[in-house]
Amino acid sequence: MTVNRQAYVVGAFEHPTRNAPDRSVAKLHAECALGALADAGLTLADVDGYFCAADAPGANPLWMADYLNLKLRWLDGTDSGGCSYLVHLAHAAAAIAAGHCNVALVTLAGRPRSEGLSIGTQMRAADPDRPDEPFDTAYRPTIAAVYGLVARRHMHEYGTTPEQMAWVKVSASRHAQHNPHAFLRKPVTVEDVLASPVIADGIRRHDCCVITDGGGAVVVTRPEIARSLDRPLVRLAGAGETVWTQNGGYIDATRSGAERSGALAFAEAGVTPGDIKYASIYDNFTIMVLIQLEDLGFSAKGTAGRFAAEGNLIAGQGRLPWNTDGGGLCNNHPANRGGMTKLIEAVRQLRGEAHPALQVANCDLALACGPGRVMGNGHGHATVILERE
Repeated sequence: MTVNRQAYVVGAFEHPTRNAPDRSVAKLHAECALGALADAGLTLADVDGYFCAADAPGANPLWMADYLNLKLRWLDGTDSGGCSYLVHLAHAAAAIAAGHCNVALVTLAGRPRSEGLSIGTQMRAADPDRPDEPFDTAYRPTIAAVYGLVARRHMHEYGTTPEQMAWVKVSASRHAQHNPHAFLRKPVTVEDVLASPVIADGIRRHDCCVITDGGGAVVVTRPEIARSLDRPLVRLAGAGETVWTQNGGYIDATRSGAERSGALAFAEAGVTPGDIKYASIYDNFTIMVLIQLEDLGFSAKGTAGRFAAEGNLIAGQGRLPWNTDGGGLCNNHPANRGGMTKLIEAVRQLRGEAHPALQVANCDLALACGPGRVMGNGHGHATVILERE
């Protein structure tokens, strides 16, 4: 597949805060923007393309563009939930290739911890305009309950065990202990995970991601600008995005949009799962990691539990070093949207800027992927493959 998407990630920044009661969402966006631009050696005056999703104040990227006083030629407010920022990277590259902008800024920020939001366990707000809402509302669905059902189905279909799911958290915690900004830095054991309280049948507390404030940003430019900056060259090699619909109610709860977005990204990049040196995989729940590993082709269907339990996700030990910042399970899940942090850690690995204990040797090809909204409820999914030149 030939796609004209020559663009480079030249700046990346993850906000160090995990609790920001003294900052507005707009200020967090601005601090992330300035951090990524400083990392690239650029300024707000250089930005002519801006990409932001519904985490913008008022769910309106125009307001953030005005707050930052950007002079834009291109604006994209696509919202696909947590994977929006992976989608934005691909859209920014396409806009650059089409000549719509030269320097694209992508930001994310939010304050769910300061605002006391229990996203996973609160009943989802009803949307009267969604046709299936009257059928769901009566059951008072929560995100944790949905993923508990997904976990139970995977267990039923493939014999996956809670112990195998626990290894996903164990792997993340072993990485998070090296991250001074991680929300949870203490390593946990399988026994710790299994002893944590049940949140929903099939899901325990340690199977769930953290709730944090903060944010992040990346800067994307055309090749000639990237080569003029004193930064490592990280190129977008392939990208895929999709909407994994409810299929009229005929849902396979063990399959995700990674099946489709991953295939598109691998085809565009001209590589296979075996070529990937490092993977950032969205980890809102441990079961979602296992399902994406299978759907991306890193593990055969029904075998990801064993794959994780064998230690294959642990940097320096396993076949697929994964979420070396601690991921959403231990490090950061700002605005309850994890796609941006997945992208940032992939960039760190490709630049050789990950923690020395976790830096993947000769890391020249990395993947970042994740869902948006809720699996089994019409979710989006995006996958990007990045290459170091």
